[in-house]
Amino acid sequence: MARPRLLRRCLLTALSAVLVGSAAAGTARADAPRASAAVAAVTTFSDTFDGPAGAAVDPAKWQTETGDNVNNHERQYYTPGNKNAALDGQGHLVITARRENPANYQCWYGTCQYTSARLNTSGKFAAQYGHVEARMKIPRGQGMWPAFWMLGTDIGQVGWPNSGEIDVMENVGFEPSTVHGTIHGPGYSGSAGIGAPYSLPGGQAFADAFHTFAVDWAPGSITWSVDGTVYQRRTPADLGGKTWVFDKPFFLILNLAVGGYWPGDPDGSTSFPQQLVVDSVSVTTSNTSTGAAIRGLAGKCVDVAGANSANGTPVQLYDCNGTAAQQWTFASDGTLRALGKCLDVTDNGTADGSTVQLWDCTGGPNQKWVLSSAHDIVNPQANKCLDVTGNNSANGTRLQIWTCTGGANQKWTVG
Repeated sequence: MARPRLLRRCLLTALSAVLVGSAAAGTARADAPRASAAVAAVTTFSDTFDGPAGAAVDPAKWQTETGDNVNNHERQYYTPGNKNAALDGQGHLVITARRENPANYQCWYGTCQYTSARLNTSGKFAAQYGHVEARMKIPRGQGMWPAFWMLGTDIGQVGWPNSGEIDVMENVGFEPSTVHGTIHGPGYSGSAGIGAPYSLPGGQAFADAFHTFAVDWAPGSITWSVDGTVYQRRTPADLGGKTWVFDKPFFLILNLAVGGYWPGDPDGSTSFPQQLVVDSVSVTTSNTSTGAAIRGLAGKCVDVAGANSANGTPVQLYDCNGTAAQQWTFASDGTLRALGKCLDVTDNGTADGSTVQLWDCTGGPNQKWVLSSAHDIVNPQANKCLDVTGNNSANGTRLQIWTCTGGANQKWTVG
């Protein structure tokens, strides 16, 4: 998506000392939305923002950045503590943008006109791969720019955009029904960032209700979704030969900017204060410690024919029986394994109808798979879904890859 945009970095010094953080483990509320109903998951980071009204965020999980941002010509000053980022006592973090300047803050353009807040997990938590999501209600109005995004933890060493940036969700106020997901890296940053928009149907506004914004991030692929609906997937093939910089740790960022090159400045139609209300943030990874059944069409399982571990054994649909031939593990390298071997697209095929089989694990792109929050199992190289041939639920029906249609023969549940 081409647009006039620069890095939203306010204090370079706050990021130049970035370290790979240790996991800040948390326990989600019972009523909090799950990252993905399809995944047997381990939560590596969770914040449901429980605490008394007016309290600051948990300092073990978040740090607050301060200052202005000349890079994007934003208008706000990011304040410390709980001045513009505080819990509401009802399980939410509220980031508030105000038209004010109570402390005579100075910005790149002179005396600051607005205050807001920006939080990150630098030095406290970083992730490499997983399901990354936030459930939020965004503000409305010309000049508003809420975002949930990530930066590579090596930004202090390699700088931006070589560090990489993953924008899980951005919204600009003049597009109340649309959000954007984007990646930035060397040779594809700023207005050349690679991404796509997602719009609500019927002219609904994102500011009217909470929505869940997520990426499913695996080796060599990133998949974006809103409320479980996948709207784009990016792989190294989308970069035109430029360098993919997303197979390393990243930290999380939440902020609400006011004005800037992309959203434009507030005008007479913009009311203040405006709020970004965050219900939860979580990062989960697939549980690879033990195998699990993968159930699909008619409740049947992904099965290695005859429990035969020989190379080239067909992978099929079959009644679930709990045997080792139906115990699959999502490994950290992006492979899907059973009987000590990998789920493999035959002959490295990418065409509709290419069959899948069991084969020695080679690390090839035809053995990489992503389980999305939409319950698809996708081979990123082909950008196609694991599919039950002919929508036939009979035992022994061969599995294949096919263009993703959303059909029941392409939906899978793990565990």
